[in-house]
Amino acid sequence: MNRYKQAQSLMEKRNFIKIVCGAGNEDSDEVRRLTLVYTLAGAAAIDVSANPDIVRNAVKGIDAAFRIAPELDIIIEARPFINVSVGLKGDPHARKAQILEDMCIQCGKCAEVCEQNAISDDFIIITQRCIGCGICAEECSSDAIEFFHKRVELTTVLPDCIKEGAEMLELHAVTDDDVSVLNDWKILDVLIPENYISVCLDRSLLSDKQLVERIEKLYDITGERLIVQADGAPMSGGSDDYNTTLQAVAIADIVQKSKIPVKILASGGTNSKSQELATLCGVRVHGVSLGTHARKIVRSLINSEDFENNTELIKQAVLTARKLVLESRPEQM
Repeated sequence: MNRYKQAQSLMEKRNFIKIVCGAGNEDSDEVRRLTLVYTLAGAAAIDVSANPDIVRNAVKGIDAAFRIAPELDIIIEARPFINVSVGLKGDPHARKAQILEDMCIQCGKCAEVCEQNAISDDFIIITQRCIGCGICAEECSSDAIEFFHKRVELTTVLPDCIKEGAEMLELHAVTDDDVSVLNDWKILDVLIPENYISVCLDRSLLSDKQLVERIEKLYDITGERLIVQADGAPMSGGSDDYNTTLQAVAIADIVQKSKIPVKILASGGTNSKSQELATLCGVRVHGVSLGTHARKIVRSLINSEDFENNTELIKQAVLTARKLVLESRPEQM
């Protein structure tokens, strides 16, 4: 079975569980360790930033998982797909925060809420860890945090990512600029002609009608290889409850009712309740993309300095991660 058919089979079984390391996360150690853990836990795909070194470290994490699996008595059913994400200007996934020194009062609120530990003790953003979620800015009472767009040159960076092992690509298109979306989409479609490519969309700038119209335009280009990642509330999965994942299911419902024959992944606020809520609502997603929550539940373990050489810590992390992966599959409902 070729890789496209393998991915198709997982989605038809609604078992395509993707772990999102963060489109802006360029912390190679964290990406490698997350990939190690979630490969052993049974994830179908790992989503990483458009950086060849990060892709290389994701491959290292997968390879390490296969080496250690027999020792842990784990059978890895399939090698996870590495998906590389890029974003258009204005999309929160494609930005980085920076703290304005002359406005910062060093109250510490930003550092307290940062899920990525991307703010240093002297209140400087650790750029490679920042994923642009914006939680820090929401907590800042002195308006000392602003954002800048980190544009990736698709035709130069993405081929290098593919050479390093990326098999799928994703465009984060939270923008009302249809022309830019279609231009970038055509580039991705040419770069990955024989596997799935995905578009991450939410309703922050588009009406339901505009959302469906955009999907139709992308489907006209890519056909059955199109995945729509229905992004309810981007990067908001810190809490593990039904309300947090509600919008992810709602936007997936809109895509399903459009009857465009695309594959649908629930995303944005997703957690252990996402598949359960989708099933209860009659929304048939083909998988779940898990980011903030997936990283949060294993962070204290993978941050240990000797993690990759400590079998006991790896076991603990995998047990935690495996529970989330299983809860995200419909057969567990």
